Amino acid sequence: MRNALNPYASPLPIPPVLEPHKNGLAALTINMSAARHEVHPDLPPADIWGYNGLWPGPTISVRRGQPLTVNWTNNLPDRHFLPLDPTIHGSEASLPEVRAVAHVHGALVLPDSDGYPDAWFTARGETGAHFRSRSSTYPNEQPAATLWYHDHCIGITRLNIYAGLAGFYIIRDAQEDALELPAGPFDIPLMLQDRLFNRDGSLLYPKAVNGTHPVWIQELFGDTICVNGKATPYFEVQPRRYRFRILNASNARFYLLRLHHADESGHILGKAFDVPMFQQIASDGGLLPAPISLRYLLLAPGERVEVVVDFTSYAGQNFTLSNSAPAPYTMGGHFVPSEVMLFKVNRPLSKVDASSVPKTLIPVAPLQRDRTVKERILPLTETERAADGYIVTSLLGNARWHDPISENPQAGSIEVWSFLNTTADMHPIHLHLVRFQVLNRQPFDVALYLAKGEIQFLGPPMAPEPNEQLAWKDTVKAYPGHLTRIIQKFDLPANARLAPGDDGFLYVWHCHILEHEDNEMMRPYKVIL
Repeated sequence: MRNALNPYASPLPIPPVLEPHKNGLAALTINMSAARHEVHPDLPPADIWGYNGLWPGPTISVRRGQPLTVNWTNNLPDRHFLPLDPTIHGSEASLPEVRAVAHVHGALVLPDSDGYPDAWFTARGETGAHFRSRSSTYPNEQPAATLWYHDHCIGITRLNIYAGLAGFYIIRDAQEDALELPAGPFDIPLMLQDRLFNRDGSLLYPKAVNGTHPVWIQELFGDTICVNGKATPYFEVQPRRYRFRILNASNARFYLLRLHHADESGHILGKAFDVPMFQQIASDGGLLPAPISLRYLLLAPGERVEVVVDFTSYAGQNFTLSNSAPAPYTMGGHFVPSEVMLFKVNRPLSKVDASSVPKTLIPVAPLQRDRTVKERILPLTETERAADGYIVTSLLGNARWHDPISENPQAGSIEVWSFLNTTADMHPIHLHLVRFQVLNRQPFDVALYLAKGEIQFLGPPMAPEPNEQLAWKDTVKAYPGHLTRIIQKFDLPANARLAPGDDGFLYVWHCHILEHEDNEMMRPYKVIL
């Protein structure tokens, strides 16, 4: 169906917002269920899975310092409507087809509430080896940030998120409130996901053709970009500032985003730079120390950016948001849908815009490298079929999911983790529990390392990208042929106590290309006291 859907045919939907503390509640129930969903006017409604039956799920909005318990319930069908591969670890034919566990990506939580991949449960009551409870408690002790929640079931994460199991989780605080950034109806979440659709509107997830596994594909690239569950929508805005919380929730696609002048139907009128700038104010883990003005935004799967776009001087004009990132990034070879969404500055100003973008936001102190107790060199590798380079499996630290734990940082300690990417892929690496800072990247001789295990650098360390410097991150782009260094402090939630028989707190780190994560590019790690 490539390019069969006319872009900009549907208004942008805004997910409903749940604000439990405004209603005096400390708990919510979120139900995973099947539903019918229309992605485009030219396609009939079709099956999706959603939190509370919605794609995306409701936005959970909380305040810092106010804990929340979410009771996750599973009312999904017994059979999966997307293609399973029983040769993938965690997806064996002996397991129930439909399993789920929710993970709040970026949250500082105890392990039992983190959505551990083996903590899944089913509608029938079957559970995985690490299941403890359907309820998860989120302390919300961390600063204001745009997080998101999604399925994290081992072996089928790629399918469950593709089916629709994802939503925003936003933490707010007084420090952010004082900045007078655009708020309320002018604070808009944008979830970007590429998809393939059959002519009956149903989701298409392809099977491998002559793959190294009978069903599993290396990476999923759709020909249609959906924003908040609608194919290439339009958004009518007022001539004022808007805050956009942009999340790349795609399985494998990177996005290189840019604004263009367009006519009312979305046709690009030219490549002039007389368009609003992106003023980036926040990254994955919260606000930056100061806004950064950008023409382009590059997002890997799992990453978030918050930007302010000022439409004040553009009444009556239109702007397309386009994508030009090669797929896979940076090699290319797969189709790149360019249309993301259309902004129409055609609404009257409802009130005077009193919002602002201050020159300074919040202080961010760099983690001190001289306080590092350990640096870990962690290779990212792929086993490939000799005939054509098709991936058999991808590994972190040369180990599989079930191999003994090799990363066991001490609680409260600072470590540098250095991802040695020997592959041709850009891997977005996500660590649960912690926020980190990017130190640098350095090119190395991949062939020499693969032949002899020696690391020979081919140049000096490269500084982080401007919007990575003094930014709190939880997902980092590990460049091919580079060593990517990050630094983090392994703080636990304030009420962390070991259960009898436990020797540490169990979390995971993984590639956020979901097809890689599902095929061994995920490892447990343990924080010890």
